[in-house]
Order: sequence, then C-alpha cells, then structure tokens
Amino acid sequence: MRDFSPDIRRYIDKEIEVLRGLDVEELDRAVNAIMDVRDRDGTIYTMGNGGSAATASHMVCDLAKGCSEALGGPKFRVECLCDNVPIMMAIANDFCYEDVFLRQLQGKLRPDDLVIAISGSGSSENVVRAVRYAKEVGAPVLGLTGYGGGKVRQLADWSMHAAIDDMQIAEDVHMIFDHMIMRVVSESVSKSTDQKKGW
Repeated sequence: MRDFSPDIRRYIDKEIEVLRGLDVEELDRAVNAIMDVRDRDGTIYTMGNGGSAATASHMVCDLAKGCSEALGGPKFRVECLCDNVPIMMAIANDFCYEDVFLRQLQGKLRPDDLVIAISGSGSSENVVRAVRYAKEVGAPVLGLTGYGGGKVRQLADWSMHAAIDDMQIAEDVHMIFDHMIMRVVSESVSKSTDQKKGW
C-alpha cells in the first residue's frame, strides 16, 4: 500500500495557513453585502467556471434554502448563471464563450442586485466581462478569488480572497466561504431570537 500521508499533511497544513490569513473584517463586509441585497429585495447572481461553477451553484442552494429558512420572511432571490446549460451553449455558439455570463445579465441586472463572481485566478475573461458590465450598471460585485486576485479582485466592491497560488486550495476556501455565510447568518438569527426571549 502506498503511503500518501506526508502529502495529505502538507495539503492540510497549506489550507490551514490560508484560512488563518483571511481578512475577517473583509469577510464581515461581504456577508453584510449579501444580507443587504436581500433587505432591498435585489437579486444575487452567481457565476464561475469549472469547480467555481459548482461553487456558484452550491451557493444558490445554501442561500435560497438554508439561509432563507433560517432567516424567515423574504427569501433570497438568487440565480446561478452556470445552471442553464442550453442558454450558455447558445450564447457560446452564436457569439462567444467569453460572453456567456455577460449576455445573461444584459437587460435584467439592476443597481439593487449583487453579482458574486467566482474565479480562482481572478482572470477568467467571461467572468471579468460580466463584472465590468455590473460596474457599468451600478450593481455591486463580490469577488471570490485566489492567486493574485486578477481583474476580478481589482474591480470587486468586496473580496473574499484566498491568497495562494493553488487552484484546489483556493476552490476549497471558496466553498468554506459559502458554508461560513450560511452558518454565521443562521447563528445570528438564532442568537437574536434567544436575546428576545431573554435566554
């Protein structure tokens, strides 16, 4: 049997190092941005490529179900731009793959909405084009990035940045961001309820 344990430990140690280096104040601002868009009845649009597309889709599940049920009242309006494969393929075929997110946002993105742009490199052209369009419309952008952050981090209003040149760990941390959002939002509601009851 092969012994992968040294490599496993190195991977875990690298991930822990990145997590310990996160900017908690910036994460707090990002969570507040997500809560604010719900309060103003805006829509959250998520997007990404490859593993980031999976994270974008997972975020929709956790916001639309987990967070919404915990909060009660109005639910999050949230849509993943990666989930409709026919639309993406039609845009890619008739125009170009670089426009698959941009063209879905055109004509419906509003200043009260929020775009969550997920890109490990921060330089995926289709994500960057959509982010630039959001800035033109006046819609705020939350960027989830790794490596140096690229254009997405430069353009984003808030950043959840995993400072490491490693795609797998960057994507791991982005998924942790998603679950962290769901947990802290749910726990904040629980604490608020307990305080009202005098517990």
